[in-house]
Order: sequence, then structure tokens, then C-alpha cells
Amino acid sequence: MFNFDNSKQVFLSKKDKSSIQRIDLPIKNLCEKINQKKDYFTTSSCSGRIVLIKDETKKQPGLFLFRSHKKITIEELKHSLENIKNKNKSLILFKQEPCLLVVSCRNKTAQWKLFQLSRNNGWKKSGILSIDKKLLIELFSTENISFPIVEKNNLLVDGNFLNIIVKKANENLEKCWEKIKRLENLLESL
Repeated sequence: MFNFDNSKQVFLSKKDKSSIQRIDLPIKNLCEKINQKKDYFTTSSCSGRIVLIKDETKKQPGLFLFRSHKKITIEELKHSLENIKNKNKSLILFKQEPCLLVVSCRNKTAQWKLFQLSRNNGWKKSGILSIDKKLLIELFSTENISFPIVEKNNLLVDGNFLNIIVKKANENLEKCWEKIKRLENLLESL
């Protein structure tokens, strides 16, 4: 039988297994506030990121060729693309991914409250992952960009497009961070 309090204590005492081995700073306060609530604890989080990634179906070492959880400059992107272009035969994708939070909930009432609060405040792609034993919700924002950028060592876009995409990706990250802050402030209602 699933014991919420025991699971929360065990999970929150474990070492961070993410590839960066810590919570992203823009979402750290939100995670801490959720974890202080008696009916919730976070199991996974991301404040949003910009990546260059191999187009692979399975997670494997070397999948990420560039990753940033903060805004980037056009120079950073161009430098990364130059390094990648001549060393990779794979199709490479540019992605700006939204903020994400997976939360374990004590009961269905708590699960529904956090789900509704989040969905009504910009986390539109949220869903209920599990309603048996472990009651999990996945909170997802909507800001994202994804497209092929390098194929067979050839850059598929021009410099003007790169400037536009860096600007848009950075704006999307700022929107993610605003939603994180808004949800953090709304947690008092739970």
C-alpha cells in the first residue's frame, strides 16, 4: 500500500538524479513551496530550456549537444552550431521547451485542486498522470518551439532566422518564468 508521508520523506531526501543535479533556479522556490505543503511533493521539474538535441527516439549519453536553462545569445547559438555542424551526422533539432512540474498528491481532492489551479493560470497542457495508489499530476506550460536545424552537417536556416528564433525562445522562457512565479504566489490558496 502506498504511504504518502513515507514516500514524500524518502523521495525528498534522495540525491537529485537530473543531468544538471539540481533544481533550476527559476523554479526552485515553487518546488520548495509545494514540498512544504502537507498534501504535495515534487518528483520532477524544469523551468524551461533551450536545447540542441539529436533526433533520437531513446535517451542516451550525448543526446544533448547544447542545453541552457537561461536566456541565450545569438553568439552562443552560432558557436554551438559551428561545433555541432562538422561533428554530427544525425539530424539535429532546436528546441525551446516549456516549464514542467510533476507533483505527487496525498489524495484526489488535493490532486484536483492543484490541477485546476494550474490549468486556470497558464499551465494549459497539464494532465493527471495517475489516479491509482500514487496520485500524480504533470503541469506543463504551452511555450515551445521545435524544428530541425542541422542535417548532414548542413545548417538548414539562415542568420536572420536564427536572430528571430533566439529572440522568440528567450521571450518564451520569460513567459514560463512568469507562470512559475504566478503559481508560486497562488499556492497560498491550497
